[in-house]
Amino acid sequence: MSAEFQAPKGIPDYYPPASADFVRVRDTLTEAASLAGYGHIELPIFEDTGLFARGVGESTDVVSKEMYTFADRGDRSVTLRPEGTAGVMRAVIQHGLDRGQLPVKLVYAGPFFRYERPQAGRYRQLQQVGVEAIGVDDPALDAEVIAIADEGYRRLGLSGYRLELTSLGDDESRPRYREALQEFLFRLDLDEATRKRAEINPLRVLDDKRPEIKEATANAPLMIDYLSDSAREHFEVVRKLLDNVGVAYELNPRLVRGLDYYTKTTFEFVHDGLGAQSGIGGGGRYDGLMRQIGGKQDLSGIGFGLGVDRTVLALQAEGVEQASPARCSVFGVPMGADAKTELAGVAAKLRAAGISVDLAYGDRGLKGAMKAADRSGAHLALVLGDRELADRRVEVKDLKTGEQQQVSLDDVVASVQGLLEG
Repeated sequence: MSAEFQAPKGIPDYYPPASADFVRVRDTLTEAASLAGYGHIELPIFEDTGLFARGVGESTDVVSKEMYTFADRGDRSVTLRPEGTAGVMRAVIQHGLDRGQLPVKLVYAGPFFRYERPQAGRYRQLQQVGVEAIGVDDPALDAEVIAIADEGYRRLGLSGYRLELTSLGDDESRPRYREALQEFLFRLDLDEATRKRAEINPLRVLDDKRPEIKEATANAPLMIDYLSDSAREHFEVVRKLLDNVGVAYELNPRLVRGLDYYTKTTFEFVHDGLGAQSGIGGGGRYDGLMRQIGGKQDLSGIGFGLGVDRTVLALQAEGVEQASPARCSVFGVPMGADAKTELAGVAAKLRAAGISVDLAYGDRGLKGAMKAADRSGAHLALVLGDRELADRRVEVKDLKTGEQQQVSLDDVVASVQGLLEG
């Protein structure tokens, strides 16, 4: 019999024990950014619709087809956030972070929302870790951002991915390339919607996944051949820095990201073990975005969004063993009501000392309670019955070695700490 209520279509649940892999991926990717001096920012789940329309781009599929947009009770148009960069830039402008020390280096994590056809690795609520470095146009910052993502994947034990890299040029490069690309596209027999897209932002056509469009644009001019001297020099420095820090990459001059704000350095991490949804993360530089959403300054920025869901799938595809973290370090097994009362107090003291503790509930017998202790992954079990309670002692069992000893209830915190550290 099916449940009366189920999760909305295309939105996965993460629950124990599999949720441990999700948490590990998210926290590891975030930690890699924290080690490089990125501070945490918490963003609203929804924003003014205009922020994404102007920041992400009217011609993108994200804005034109995929946003969850609705009117709130004040008849204001709001949208569940489809990506993080525009919201971060809005926060930087609103709170004056751009008037402080630059670059502003921020990291965030959480759910983002896109109305897409659900399939493996493509969800309507997707989980991402993102970083943004705003305020300095320095190729060394581009290389740092890319290296942070690469380091996060390496820390997780992921190996079967590749980094694709290109440059989408600057304000000098893009008009010349736009003209050349449109001239090429308008000679093709395009459907009305694709031709309109070519008029608004011709680069979007190169991102079209339909086989007939990919075939028709196979010989389209490439941005890499239209770079200005400044953009070319910027890109060469980025590549040199990545070589120096040992981040391998492949040049992909046809790489087009799905958002309009990208300029200069643009990149994507790809894992072929995921089938059609092979992108596990990516990003790039977005010079000009601050001006587009109303900032008084026009500061440059660079960032990425890494898919937590897809990274979990990539680790599974590679067969990378995820260490199943123990639910607790200590498991209490009380035999009787008085013992349960005493162990509840012991558990509180151990937790106050920073030790994770769980107890057997429901008045189980010793055999059932010890099975629960084993399933918890705990290192130690504390077994307390009436006899031990009368002697003010508790039996401590090492669940890995089977060794047992009795310790004083008055000294149990220090004793447990010593055993865990030993």
